[in-house]
Amino acid sequence: MRNFLLLFGALSLLVSGNAFAVEKLRPEEALLREVYDQSQAKLANNSFGLPLFLESFSEDGRSDVDVYGVFDAPFASVVDALRVPANWCDIAALHPNVKACTYQGESGAWLLTFYLGRKFYQPPEDTRQVIYHFRNAARRPGYLDIVLAANAGPFGTKDHRIRFEALPLDEGKTFVHVSYGYRDTLALRLATEGYFSTLGSGKVGFTVTGTDRKGEPVYIGGSRGAVERNAVRYYFAIQAFMSSLHSPAASRFGRRIDTWYELTNRYRRQLFELDKKDYLAFKINEHENQLRLQRSLGTSSQ
Repeated sequence: MRNFLLLFGALSLLVSGNAFAVEKLRPEEALLREVYDQSQAKLANNSFGLPLFLESFSEDGRSDVDVYGVFDAPFASVVDALRVPANWCDIAALHPNVKACTYQGESGAWLLTFYLGRKFYQPPEDTRQVIYHFRNAARRPGYLDIVLAANAGPFGTKDHRIRFEALPLDEGKTFVHVSYGYRDTLALRLATEGYFSTLGSGKVGFTVTGTDRKGEPVYIGGSRGAVERNAVRYYFAIQAFMSSLHSPAASRFGRRIDTWYELTNRYRRQLFELDKKDYLAFKINEHENQLRLQRSLGTSSQ
């Protein structure tokens, strides 16, 4: 909560239609720059062992996670890559639950369809489709703001948001902010809390809530822990995509899925779901499905 007032202006874009009134008083890039200036200790010393930290909160059925970190990539290359809607499909599809993603231009806007399923391999026809509206919310010199918004998600969830902000740093690096969240229903909260208190009791997030009798950290569980895990998965998906751009085009997909797995495998307590050979095999098959789906829609220029 100590950073709540600082972040309120930026977060309100995700949860309120009045965000632009805040923007006039305090530009988002100024807020993000202030977060960076005040977070040097967190970036240098945290449980990730990387220049990376997160904050999360849940209130009135709304759960949001903010992941902040530093990419070892120039700001200009981040802008060039992430302002392209099609690239977000390649990013999203690294997530184990995203079995395919397609992009399509419609009435001057870009729509991304996520095909959501289980951790194991599933063909697209066995998944749930969630349609995200892609919006380049701000693209000014020295600042990038991308928002993916879906009004409705699986199991009655609403107001899904994935947001990406970036600022240039010295030495060819970029400070980034990835936020992820959605609104659920009372029935879903009761069902998920029942799951996390029984079969899913071992699933945890990254926020430390205390220590056990051995002095080991105790991590947050339940629905908030689940949202934290997904936010970090998307953060690492963006990072893996950016790292693949240095490879020849023909080998980029293989580089992406390998890098994503290695990044997430560092945090097995939170993120382990599949052995590497299974993840790679599933993603290779799902990638073929994604290409087939995209061909059926056409590949409009962006």
